[in-house]
Order: sequence, then structure tokens, then C-alpha cells
Amino acid sequence: MLALVILTAQICIEIDQKSELKIKALFLSFAALVLTLPMLSAKIAAADIAVIIDDMGNTHRDSQAFSLPTEVAFSILPLTRFSAKFSQRAANEKRDVMLHIPMEALSGKALGPGAITVDMNPQQIRQTLAAALSSVPDAIGVNNHMGSKLTQLTFPMQTTMSFLTERQLFFVDSRTTRFSVAENVAQANGVLSTKRNVFLDHELDPVQMDVQFQRLLSLAKKYGTAVCIAHPHPESIAYLTTALAKLSEHNVSLIPISEMVRLQELARIGSSDNNNLISLD
Repeated sequence: MLALVILTAQICIEIDQKSELKIKALFLSFAALVLTLPMLSAKIAAADIAVIIDDMGNTHRDSQAFSLPTEVAFSILPLTRFSAKFSQRAANEKRDVMLHIPMEALSGKALGPGAITVDMNPQQIRQTLAAALSSVPDAIGVNNHMGSKLTQLTFPMQTTMSFLTERQLFFVDSRTTRFSVAENVAQANGVLSTKRNVFLDHELDPVQMDVQFQRLLSLAKKYGTAVCIAHPHPESIAYLTTALAKLSEHNVSLIPISEMVRLQELARIGSSDNNNLISLD
């Protein structure tokens, strides 16, 4: 395969500069396809969903969520009685662990320990993130708990994403407001990122949860991927236990959120390469 890549690159040597740019752009797209083909071949017919259980760690009852498939990620609140315990148990299962970092909301609701607020300076934000992360030591990613006020502001998001870049953590924007800039700032800082598409359990009625889950499947089939956030309510766990077991009937796969952010990043790179190729005329 390496020899093929080298041979393809050599055709750029004896052509004019404009054509060389076209060939190089084509080569980059071809190389990306070759490198990702083994991953994509197994998924070519299927849409993918990722599920995150938020608010883990407040009570021992939350441990019921461990009955869900290990592809389901747990986003754990910091500095609670069960933060470190749930972090370790989930990691031992090879389950994706995330830090569910509290961020200031427009509602003014109490945020709990480890929260980031709009009045913090960069040093305070970094210190808060570091302390929160130390209580969820197995975290490989972060998403926001509440945050409808903070995620609208570029300044605290810039500091947050700079910290995540240094720690090599991905970010999922929970999208608690449609005015959130969090995902855009994450991408501008090179942080692997995505956003929540569906909240499963605003209402704990199984009929309403099914409406949201069917919307999740529709989005996944339309765009290839979709992200669902739910909570460790007994009703939610019961619903997901049944619904996730039937995914194959819909030609949809459940994948870890860490895999989804990588797939979406590859898609963005491929789209960018194609746009560059089109513009080189």
C-alpha cells in the first residue's frame, strides 16, 4: 500500500503548477480513502448512533445503567460520592467514560460541585476543569451539564477547549441552547467534537421516549450518524434496554461515542479535501 501511495505522488513531478495542485488534492482524498477503507467497509450499509448517559454519579441507583451495552458511554458528574467509583468500573468494562462538567445556565439553577461560571478568569476555569477531571480519572471526553449561558460565550469556551486540547480529550456539545458556540470553538482548537442530536427522556413516558428514539434513527439514516443523550432514570434504562436490542432490525449500529467523533472528523476532512479539489480550476 505504501508503494502505491509513493507511486501516485510521483506523477506530480513533471506537470505544471496548477495541475500539480489538482493532483495533490486528489492524492490526499485517495490516501484518506485507502487508510479508512477497512473501517468503512464493515459499516457501508449501516447508519450509526451513539448513546450517552448523563448525570451519572449522584446516587447509587445510577449504577443500574451498567446493565446497558458497553457501547453506551457514561458521562459522570465531578466531585460526587460515586464519581471515581463509577469511572473505574466503567473503564474496567472498556466503556467510554466522560466528564459531565457543570456550566452556568440561564435559569440560574444550582450547578453542584466542579462548575464553570461566567465570572471565572482563565486560570480559575483551568483549575476547575483539572479538579473535576481528577475525580473522573478515566475520562476520555467531556460534555456540558446545563450550560445554556456559558456555552454561548466564546471566551470561556476558548479556555475550556484549550485545556481539552492539552489533555487530548474530545468534546460533545449537549446543545442546551441553540445559540451554543461550543462545538465551533472546539473544532477551531482542533478538539475532536460532535453535538447532541436528541434528548431521549425529557418526558419519562415510554411513548414519548419512543418518539425521540425514532427521531434519532431517522437522523442517523439521513446523515449517517446521530447522538442521543439520556439519563439514568429507571424508565430510561428500561426503554433503552429494549430499543437497543432491536437496532439490527433498522440496519443501525450502536457505536461508542469516541468512535463516532473520529468518524465524523474523517468525514469533515474528506469534505474539506473535496471542496479544495473543486476550487482548483
